[in-house]
Amino acid sequence: MGRPLLNRRLAEFGTTIFAEMSALAVRTGSINLGQGFPDTDGPEEVREAAVRALRDGRGNQYPPGPGIPELRAAVTAHQQRWYGLTYDPDTEVLVTAGATEAIAASLLALLEPGDEVIALEPYYDSYAACIAMAGGTRVPVTLRPSPEEACYRLDLDELRDAVTDRTRLILLNTPHNPTGTVLSRAELAAIAELACERDLLVVTDEVYEHLVFEGEHVPMASFPGMRERTVSIGSAGKTFSFTGWKVGWVTGSPELVGAVRSAKQFLTYVSAGPFQYAVAEALALPDDYFHGLREDLRRKRDILADGLAEAGFRVFRPSGTYFITTDITALGEQDGLAFCLGLPERCGVVAVPNAVFYDDKAAGRNLVRFAFCKKDEVLRAAATRLKQLSGG
Repeated sequence: MGRPLLNRRLAEFGTTIFAEMSALAVRTGSINLGQGFPDTDGPEEVREAAVRALRDGRGNQYPPGPGIPELRAAVTAHQQRWYGLTYDPDTEVLVTAGATEAIAASLLALLEPGDEVIALEPYYDSYAACIAMAGGTRVPVTLRPSPEEACYRLDLDELRDAVTDRTRLILLNTPHNPTGTVLSRAELAAIAELACERDLLVVTDEVYEHLVFEGEHVPMASFPGMRERTVSIGSAGKTFSFTGWKVGWVTGSPELVGAVRSAKQFLTYVSAGPFQYAVAEALALPDDYFHGLREDLRRKRDILADGLAEAGFRVFRPSGTYFITTDITALGEQDGLAFCLGLPERCGVVAVPNAVFYDDKAAGRNLVRFAFCKKDEVLRAAATRLKQLSGG
């Protein structure tokens, strides 16, 4: 055949780095700190709720296209409880196959070919692929390390300069994967002002909303003028440690949710029937659960961050999420991809090179991401192994 089989919009995307590095971990028997999934399940009562739904025959056949009423009501109650945001469960909530489908459906629904999408770089790899599938053009605005702090910052002037007459929407992720940045209330207010001024939509991925260790999570939809122009995306996977269930949701105005639903219905149509009932119960767990999850992950972050620093990495201690970004130049290394490919043989640990999250590969070339959503003993074992890199 003279024509390539793969659609040209996807030609730059191969197998995801997460699949590659997880396969490498299995092949070498290494500790996998590459992919962001916990190595323990979430609350037993939530798992039992799924079993109960299965046994009772709830969700074993096609659930309603927008999601079961119980989950849509639970999502609206969650938004009201934590942020004071009010949504209509019948017209302003859509259940999706995880946040990944929510992102894909939102971009497919809201973009026309040639529209520009501003995304904060480095970005989760599905963002670039979904923008491409929708025929959009991604415009990265790069988060950069602060000279004064071991963290990343957004340059609001750079963001403003990136907006053109072709810009359709801003794709946000806060708390941010992979840097762990939590955008401040002032930063989000400035983005909101820009969106209103330039008549832009905002799609905001908030799956790590309950994993904020410093600062606070402030939904973009809570700012003046933003409710009617914001698609907010949430997910049960990270909050309840059931990443395999793939239950996510979209909230927004009836017009925005209706548009996203039009695209979503031709992707999975419906999914995860019994799990939807379980997640509805999970969202009603007491505050102590959510606070305990945050403190548990904060402790895990510190275990791994301290271990990485002792091993010779420059550590950017995250304010949220599951992930720590490190600079490998202090170890005498420059190429993060080569470093990660060789790391399992050198010390039995798998990580992910940050360059795969950048359009500007040079900006991420010397950076490596580690996941800390693992058992304490696994993190300590990984830290001990990593000390071999510096002769420790």
